[in-house]
Amino acid sequence: MDDLVAEARRVRKLLRATDLGGIDPRSTPGLSSRPAQPTQWSRAELGRVGVLLAAEQGKLYASAQAGGDRRRVLLVLQAMDTGGKDGTVRAVVGQMNPLGLSIASFRAPTPLELSHDFLWRIHNALPPAGYVGVFNRSHYEDVLAARVRELVPKRVWRSRYDQINAFEAMLVADGLTIVKVMLRISYEEQCRRLLARLDDPSKHWKFNPADLDDRALWPQYQAAYADVLARCSTPQSAWYVVPADRKWYRNWAVANLLLAHLTDLELHFPAGEFDVATQRARLEGSPDANNG
Repeated sequence: MDDLVAEARRVRKLLRATDLGGIDPRSTPGLSSRPAQPTQWSRAELGRVGVLLAAEQGKLYASAQAGGDRRRVLLVLQAMDTGGKDGTVRAVVGQMNPLGLSIASFRAPTPLELSHDFLWRIHNALPPAGYVGVFNRSHYEDVLAARVRELVPKRVWRSRYDQINAFEAMLVADGLTIVKVMLRISYEEQCRRLLARLDDPSKHWKFNPADLDDRALWPQYQAAYADVLARCSTPQSAWYVVPADRKWYRNWAVANLLLAHLTDLELHFPAGEFDVATQRARLEGSPDANNG
């Protein structure tokens, strides 16, 4: 266990970023060489890390249920279309108990949501105490898509960076650990993944022609992502960039990021408020026990 936790913290340090420049979407930070069978290797490693993720999640959930502990964890996933958000949720978050998970996917805001501040719907989707939450897209859409598509004036989206930082600082102070992950894919890899959707009728439901409109704005999106890293990576709520062209690496890296943050909490199962020996004696002296 100690070796896995130490490795997770080493990977976390390598993936923390405030600048997109120089981050190769096909790179594999933390690995000295490519595994001979990367997909099989990644699945095996996810199994090992997943045991620890489930154990830490269990402690987090139990602490909230039994002792009123307000701590919880939020994994924020941001990426260009086909960047692997859904796949990451399946492969990594799927290692944990659904009982202590909350997953929110943010699409275009509804009329009700638009009638409120942009953070209103985000606040309503936050995980409760003891839970690991996942945001598949997030409040950062309001300084990414809203900016690039010119959905709001420049003065509006520019003011949101400070609002987001203040919002996240408030949440961290209230016991929320935020793990913000940008899945970085290349322009070429996105093309391959979009073509794969067109080639497979079972994936046509995932293809949206509007995605090609966003693809045409690739440089503008990269500039917007770069500003998010530069302006919203804080000591309390850092951004991590995971090279995501290689799905097997992406899953391994995100699992390690989650493990590093969960173990930082130094969680323990809460002690029972009773005398174990007394309760054991009651059980062993019960009529059912005597009849056994």
